[in-house]
Amino acid sequence: MTDPPPPDDRSSILIVDDMEESLVALEAVLGPLGQRVVSARSGEEALKAMLREPFAVVLLDVLMPGMDGFETAENIKRLDQTKDVPIILLTGADVDSDYAYRGYALGASDFLAKPVDPWMLRTKVNVFLELHRVNRQLARQAEQLRRLLIADKTAVADESAAEGLADITVRLVRIESLLREGEHTAGLADHIAELERLVRSLTLPPSGAT
Repeated sequence: MTDPPPPDDRSSILIVDDMEESLVALEAVLGPLGQRVVSARSGEEALKAMLREPFAVVLLDVLMPGMDGFETAENIKRLDQTKDVPIILLTGADVDSDYAYRGYALGASDFLAKPVDPWMLRTKVNVFLELHRVNRQLARQAEQLRRLLIADKTAVADESAAEGLADITVRLVRIESLLREGEHTAGLADHIAELERLVRSLTLPPSGAT
């Protein structure tokens, strides 16, 4: 088991189920991951929670009274603020075989039948936690790059510098695309290091300048 992340670097996981015992069981299974776990007892509560804070992944029970899991997932994917949050749908083992198809059609990332194997659930959730961590790291890095460029307005004063800035933009877009396609972390550190090198080459004064 890996060491838990520092408290200020933790991601949030949302678990949604109308049964208190199911929420308690999920919290126990996810505990070893060392992340913040937020519970919701209905689809309405889940949507309110997601509008208050960002989540790395949502574990969503399908069979709930009122707004069921499918309707909740549809609403999550409809909102710009929450549409990119991965959803893992959970339901009983004796359900209609069409449920999985419906879930994927709504944009769910995965579908698991209860009782869920703890190791399998942690493994799947950990993939989305890592993707969320990488996305946050990328966002911070992109912001640092933009600040470097803004700090030195002469960085794009000539054609070669403008070409360098265009290269940076292309690389950022490519990394974001790979992450969306599921290429989670491979080579990310190398990509970021190369971006930093490109920006420094733009912002450092020419050789011999005072």
